[in-house]
Amino acid sequence: MKLTYRSTVLACYNGYITQAICINLAPLLYLTFQRSFSLSATEIGMLIAVNFATQILIDVIASNFADRMNLRFFAVLAHLLSVGGLLGLSLFPLLMPPYVGLLLAEVLLGCGGGFTEVLISPLIEACPTEGKSGNMSLLHSFYCWGQAGVVLFSGIYFYFFEISENWIYLPWIWAIVPAVGAVAFCMVPLYRLPSDTAESGSPFMRLFRTPVFFLFLLMMLCAGAGEMVMSQWSSAFVESALGIEKSLGDLLGPCMFALMMGLARMLYGKFSLRVDLTVWMMLGCIGCIVSYLLAAFAPYPWLALLGCALCGFSVGVFWPGTLSYAAEKIPMGGMSMFAILAVAGDVGCLSGPAAAGAISDACGGDLRLSFCFAAVFPAACLIALLIQKKKKGSGAA
Repeated sequence: MKLTYRSTVLACYNGYITQAICINLAPLLYLTFQRSFSLSATEIGMLIAVNFATQILIDVIASNFADRMNLRFFAVLAHLLSVGGLLGLSLFPLLMPPYVGLLLAEVLLGCGGGFTEVLISPLIEACPTEGKSGNMSLLHSFYCWGQAGVVLFSGIYFYFFEISENWIYLPWIWAIVPAVGAVAFCMVPLYRLPSDTAESGSPFMRLFRTPVFFLFLLMMLCAGAGEMVMSQWSSAFVESALGIEKSLGDLLGPCMFALMMGLARMLYGKFSLRVDLTVWMMLGCIGCIVSYLLAAFAPYPWLALLGCALCGFSVGVFWPGTLSYAAEKIPMGGMSMFAILAVAGDVGCLSGPAAAGAISDACGGDLRLSFCFAAVFPAACLIALLIQKKKKGSGAA
């Protein structure tokens, strides 16, 4: 059977499901880690920080040679690193001091995630398809389906097996997905984006001479932070602040967040040719502000859960929308542009949840004020979009 770009697209979908597993499995175990290994909320926040700091490092390094890298080698390597990190979550704490073992596993997951971010989105963009922004949004919806699947099937697993004794087996099960992806990327055809490689200077200098690129950097930072604060902390918030039992809380909190985020990306993917991306993202910013404040100040648990779900729908198109926006405005940015934007997104993914954890610790473990703080990120993204819209209206580049 001859493989086509459709096979590449399917492999990329699997890559984003892998990314979702690597980012969202550990947060479901945060309270278990705290109880089993006597960790503080700040130490848990550092696990998030180490993961995304590693992704940032990989993104920065890769941005300097992304347009020349061996796509197949690094795509396979990304999935193998993800396999190692997932297996390490359960193995490393048994072989060394538990917190050190968890940190090492997060480093491997971060390396896999970094290469995934650098490669998968531009691979989709380079495929010979129509409706690029819709395809990008649909690709990122598979991150959401992966996140929801992690929460749902992990919750089923914990329903039948005692979490304190059997959590170590769960990462082994999920490691099957990146293992399949590693095999797939050994075979599928791969395509490259055009890039301005003839111009002298590093990719950083080429892109930073384009003023609008700074707005895209800000938007990516806000997209990462706005998404990850709720994604990473909603499980602990539902259990500790709302007093809902973990299995049910995970379904009503992070699972609903992921499903609504995936729904938003799928809907935009379907109607992208008829909907203005800027207007969609601006409405999403407003909805995200409202959702964080609703989760923080709602007098009833069901209203706070509604805020979690609304946040998922509102933030859904931030990340893929910014990537598509940048690809449209800077068409010769190449893979290096995606890598540098991934750096900004990961800075947001790192700083947002880490700051939320620190604020929670300072407030006696209350995550409500952390969610109130997180409303800053969609507000900043809204300002960046308004600036871009004003420039577009005035004809500025």
